[in-house]
Amino acid sequence: MNFNYVQFITDPFILIFMSVISGLLIGKIEIKRIKIGNSGGLFTGLVIGWFVYRKYILPYEGGENIPLHINKILENGMIPKEIFHFVLICFIASVGLLASKDIGKVIKKYGVKFILVGFSVIFTGALICYVASYFNREFNIYSVAGVYIGALTCSPGLAAALESVSNVGREAEAMIGLGYAVGYIPGVAIITLSMQILPIIFKLDIKKEKRRFNYEMRKEKEKNDLDRIDFEVLSFLFICILGSFMGQIRIYMGPVIKYLSFGTAGGVLIAGLILGHIGKIGFMNFRMNPKILMAIRELSLSIFLAIVGLRYGYSTITTIGDRGGELLGLALVCSTISILMGFIVGRYIFKINGIILLGALCGSMTSTPGLTSAIDSIDSEDVMAGYGATYPFALIGKIIFSILIHRLFIG
Repeated sequence: MNFNYVQFITDPFILIFMSVISGLLIGKIEIKRIKIGNSGGLFTGLVIGWFVYRKYILPYEGGENIPLHINKILENGMIPKEIFHFVLICFIASVGLLASKDIGKVIKKYGVKFILVGFSVIFTGALICYVASYFNREFNIYSVAGVYIGALTCSPGLAAALESVSNVGREAEAMIGLGYAVGYIPGVAIITLSMQILPIIFKLDIKKEKRRFNYEMRKEKEKNDLDRIDFEVLSFLFICILGSFMGQIRIYMGPVIKYLSFGTAGGVLIAGLILGHIGKIGFMNFRMNPKILMAIRELSLSIFLAIVGLRYGYSTITTIGDRGGELLGLALVCSTISILMGFIVGRYIFKINGIILLGALCGSMTSTPGLTSAIDSIDSEDVMAGYGATYPFALIGKIIFSILIHRLFIG
């Protein structure tokens, strides 16, 4: 039996497994309370994708008598889009179901305050990126859109942006992947450090804020008598197919944007939020065990990010030296000012409890590392109330803005 090493190493599933495993190992490394977690697969995927394509695929470009397994990669990319879309749908559906449990509490207790805090964060970031591109025409418009999503640490936004430019070409997708990869680390670092620094800069009395929070929570109760099930495949798949349909509906957004659809990512997210909040329709129960949903989310997120790295590794690494430094600076400015704006709006305009506000800022950034830092900073898990309340609205907002940014750029 002859073992074909090249065919083995270029198999899409082997590439995914190698990227995810190595990424998770790197993601466990913690430096000054900062670690990249599941996103490690994105960066190991970039390196593995670049190396494998350069060594085993690139020599065959434009050649003849190309082996079948190499030709498939030349035609479909390192990882076929079908695998990418399947993993994407599973990830988004689990996120929507997990976030749906906080929708009722937000509407009942806080009204639109948390929504506006989240909006101030994501709008500020989008505005900064748009202005930067307007005055610096040398920026690649797609890489700037990727920086926006990376700086605000939003994987579903990355999915929506990639999907929205899929008809433009692989180069546009690669530039979005480049921008995200460059912007993600500054985004994680800034939100994590902000949770430590903001209470000091703005002199928050943590003990006083905790007493206020406990008083507010005692006043607000939400009844939920619906039993949770472990997991129901039928209900989960129903969300996937309904969301995919909803994502294709085109909505008129005015003469500038014209028609806009949420795409598969946005549609599945909305379906998960709505049905998860409703809870049960006929024989289908959408309230599922959060531990199982979190396992699906973590697995699919790790695979999704690894696929993104593998698909765009070669293009990203070969072009990052061109304008990588400027994109990195843009990401730092974008994430810093966005978080600061959200804090000012929440604290000084809406007078939101400081503990809940820190969680809301992490939710606006959809940042789990930031949430962990906030919990450590104030020595309390109460910040999760603000995180869960803001998270779903921030997700939807980022998906919309990630689509709108490049639409505004290209007309």
